[in-house]
Amino acid sequence: MTYSPPLRDMRFALTHTADLAGLTSLDAFSHVDEDTVFGALDEAGRMVSEVIAPTNRDGDTIGSTLVDGAVVTPDSFKKAYGELVAGGWAGVKFPAEWGGFGFPRVVGTALMEMITTANMAFSLCPMLTHSAVEALLAHGSDEHKAVYLEKLVTGEWAGTMHLTEAQAGSDVGALTSKAVPAGDGTWRVTGQKIFITFGDHDLTPNIIHFVLARTPDSPPGTKGISLFLVPKFLVDDDGTIGEPNDVTTVSTEHKLGIHGSPTCVMSFGDSGEGAVGYLVGEENGGMRAMFTMMNDARVAVGLQGLAISERSYQQAVTYAQERRQGRAVGADPTESSPIVDHPDVRRMLMTMKSTIEAMRALIYLNAASIDRAHSGSSDAEQARGSRLADLLTPISKGWGTDMGVELTSIGIQIHGGMGYVEETGSPQHFRDARIAPIYEGTNGIQAIDLVMRKLPMDGGDFVRGFIDELHDVARELDDQGMEEIGRPLAAGLVALREAVDWLLACDDVNDRLAAASPFLRMAGVVIGGALLGQQALAAAAAGDSAKVATARFFARQVVPTVGGLIPAVTAGAGDLFAIDPTDLGG
Repeated sequence: MTYSPPLRDMRFALTHTADLAGLTSLDAFSHVDEDTVFGALDEAGRMVSEVIAPTNRDGDTIGSTLVDGAVVTPDSFKKAYGELVAGGWAGVKFPAEWGGFGFPRVVGTALMEMITTANMAFSLCPMLTHSAVEALLAHGSDEHKAVYLEKLVTGEWAGTMHLTEAQAGSDVGALTSKAVPAGDGTWRVTGQKIFITFGDHDLTPNIIHFVLARTPDSPPGTKGISLFLVPKFLVDDDGTIGEPNDVTTVSTEHKLGIHGSPTCVMSFGDSGEGAVGYLVGEENGGMRAMFTMMNDARVAVGLQGLAISERSYQQAVTYAQERRQGRAVGADPTESSPIVDHPDVRRMLMTMKSTIEAMRALIYLNAASIDRAHSGSSDAEQARGSRLADLLTPISKGWGTDMGVELTSIGIQIHGGMGYVEETGSPQHFRDARIAPIYEGTNGIQAIDLVMRKLPMDGGDFVRGFIDELHDVARELDDQGMEEIGRPLAAGLVALREAVDWLLACDDVNDRLAAASPFLRMAGVVIGGALLGQQALAAAAAGDSAKVATARFFARQVVPTVGGLIPAVTAGAGDLFAIDPTDLGG
């Protein structure tokens, strides 16, 4: 169960989809060049494969456990995290003034792909710390940045997100945790949170919790929520760790997968007036600040779908090359053939490979769009980057994680009966993948966000213009003699535009909500296919026949499936509500 980072594919996506050269020409990244980026990724890849990847099995079989009120992680996690921090890898995408490297965000995304593929459970600790850094950079006071930011950027301390309560899951506005002013500029936070990833652990000496709570007389719903920074240990004036805060780890969940990631029930204020907290941003502005964290996390969770699929694929390829069963057509009749020579197995492998490359292209473009939104050379470039990132984020999260579940299931199928045996390691990928469509906003919510908020941007003009740009790719493929890729892509884009036009014209909210999930899948497949088509043009020019063949497979055998989703998009909600709820049970 080794892992070899797909550096060639990653470099190709960075170059031809994310336009790394264009990013490094921007003032914000003028200190970076492609050679530096690729050299750093090569070095990180060695560390990840040799140090982090071997911890994946420990995470699953040993797991993280609660002992005497504190979470204990596997010993191998501690060593791996120490090397991650010592190498400076935690802060690749953050400003140098706070201890980072100042690389483009998409480079950090590529690094996180490797870390996540090596051990998805382990990767959640740095992932959530990154989101905490984003919130502090955007909304924190100068005083709080001075105390906490560099520690979080370098990974010396870790960060968490605290949203969910027993009665407030997807409906965050129902939360009841409270914060009251203490009269000295601090607040006292009380309440209990559930499903808190890495809410406690022993990888860092301090953990900085970002907690949503209500202040006195706050308005109801999400408009009355504020964000508070609540450290596990208080920090003394000289920056050293002081007394424990009133934060308690009540329990950890026993889960289907990601056993190495402690999912905690956390309680604030059990021993007194409340845990000491510091307001982040404005009072009642917590949702805005938290969405800074969540939008970063949603792209990172979409990346988990890609990463766990890559790990499953690498294992499936190795097994298919080694396992011998039956005789392939034209094979030596005296010998069994490797199962990779059978068409059905080859179809499964190509489905995995092509979808993984489409996911990578989509997510890297998403990350690069965020780079351009923040650092573009003109207002127009920044505005387009922001719009494209807004459009792609729910697709990256929703389609990426749905495919993570589907592709890891295919990985098991390729193993046959051995895929159902835990000792092979293949089931772990499937179990680990299953959480990703649920957390950081369920995929149903991602689909609703896409349909209800992102498609109507600029009256629908932005999404229609983006589809037109992708049509240009299909036309260029035709012009370059690659009609086998260009024509099915063009047909898929026509179907996608038909669905967009129907949704934008539909004035029944329930009908649009009913269309959301099949539409999100359409968008992921078609946009991913078009980005592979774009890569095929570059690959053909470079003589890379394997890249062209991968794009052709996806265009001819995956993209056409979206035509069958049009009826689901345009059917409306009538069939969904035709049966009374009392009759759903039979």
